[in-house]
Amino acid sequence: MTRHDEGRASTLVLHKITRILNCFSVESPDPTLQDIIRTTGLPSSTCQRLVQDLVYEGFLDRDGDRYRIGIAMVRWATPGTLGLDVVRLVKPVLQQLRDETGETACCYVRDGVFRTVVAVAETRHVVMRPFMVGMVMPIHAGAPGKVFLAFDPQARRDLEGSDLARFTSKTPASLGELDQQAAVARAQGFYAAFGERHADVGSISAPVFDHAGELAAVMGLGFPTQRVTERDVERLGPVVARAARDASERLGYDPALGRLATRGPLGTAVG
Repeated sequence: MTRHDEGRASTLVLHKITRILNCFSVESPDPTLQDIIRTTGLPSSTCQRLVQDLVYEGFLDRDGDRYRIGIAMVRWATPGTLGLDVVRLVKPVLQQLRDETGETACCYVRDGVFRTVVAVAETRHVVMRPFMVGMVMPIHAGAPGKVFLAFDPQARRDLEGSDLARFTSKTPASLGELDQQAAVARAQGFYAAFGERHADVGSISAPVFDHAGELAAVMGLGFPTQRVTERDVERLGPVVARAARDASERLGYDPALGRLATRGPLGTAVG
């Protein structure tokens, strides 16, 4: 056999292995050997031999007559998820959200009881409220914080015992009020708030999940209330939620994990 023939044979084997591994998904995590044979269309003897080899190498695990992705594959995949540049991956989504809505789009991460802007796509309107990378704001005031509280249990624990500073008459004054707002954010998958940190500023935000289905960041719009009002939430809320889902998928999130909640009644913080 020539070197070319050997390379061709290796490629064919890898192609067959790929077909076998493609049989595993969130919807079908543990197929039987017959399921794999039927899905791949490979000859029974060839498929059985390759599956046995994959089990031997730790790429697959066997439990009775069913197979799952093995720990070796999981271990190899982990370094690929480390060091994912959230800002780099979500920046195009932020820009698209800005272009679609005309308003400033921001991405936040949480540090204790504060949220920090890590990426911005600024509005092109002359009238605007400045949002800059590095800005730090409390999580109890504004829409992004309600999303952190809705999808990150640690955020609620960090707030316990902390001082809920009042910025305006609409700033939430108790954990009970925040719990109610977080429940709305969780139910509908986005949240809108008006005048909680500055009387003339509003925001609409939604969760961004990572490959493990955990909250990685919060994405949303910030705007002056003279241009965007509560009447606009029904139109803009789903747009923000869709952008956040796009960002989640860029981080490797699989919607089949089911972490995004079903949209419910609008939750606008007005009191």
